[in-house]
Amino acid sequence: MIRLLAIDIDGTLLDSRGRVPAANVAAVDRAVAAGVNVAIATGRSFHFALQALGQLPDSITLIVHNGAIARSRGGETLLRRLLPQAIAREVLEATVTWRGEATAVFDRPLGGQLVYDRMDWTHPNRRRFKERNEAIITAVERLEDALVEDPVQIAFNGGVEQMRAVAAHLAAHALAPSLEVMLTEYPSRDFSMVDVCAAGITKGTGLAAMAQHFGVTQAEVMAVGDNHNDLDMLRWAGTGVIMGNAEPELFQEGFYLTGTNDEAGLAQAIERFI
Repeated sequence: MIRLLAIDIDGTLLDSRGRVPAANVAAVDRAVAAGVNVAIATGRSFHFALQALGQLPDSITLIVHNGAIARSRGGETLLRRLLPQAIAREVLEATVTWRGEATAVFDRPLGGQLVYDRMDWTHPNRRRFKERNEAIITAVERLEDALVEDPVQIAFNGGVEQMRAVAAHLAAHALAPSLEVMLTEYPSRDFSMVDVCAAGITKGTGLAAMAQHFGVTQAEVMAVGDNHNDLDMLRWAGTGVIMGNAEPELFQEGFYLTGTNDEAGLAQAIERFI
């Protein structure tokens, strides 16, 4: 019996146009009515994740920043694990080659959640994000000077091969044992993101913490996702389901398969297992 359902946002909850299909809303409503705890598990910030929820029930929990923070939809903090300033500075020093792709991300209620110094916002994906989140973005002279408190993460975004190089560089660096490096790829747009959090922070560990919070066993947890940063929670959950549009590597893991995000595959998965 499923008692906790974790849902990724981009490529899972949302269709390829960035909308929540009506079938997904109806399926989530039925799950909640059946007594299932529903959590959104995303690499997005809390502010950015809220924009995607639309008509979903208010009872939903949000696991954001790839598991670093969990909050109720109303803003109550349930989990908060940050990246120590000293390590964040070392990450910036180690990745100076990619400074034009780097941002520092903070857990703040208002402005200054995302800070940058050299970011080029002309890339279509970056430009759309900036237009929708102008209020939380701040430019500074030097990114290091913005580290006056522990950030949630240091984040990079850019072309697929470029971000693979960032992830590989950090994985081979002496800092690696202190970090969790998560890669999210959208090859059709040649756009990827690398999120660098403190070691041990993944969607999987965030989901495990929420299972404990709700008094749910691992076997009673279902997770649905489509990308590399979903792997840990898909592996941890008693029932892991991947979307038909999932990245190729995920098909090798033996997860259950549902339809694509344009076929309301999430709703199909909920109907099958809940």
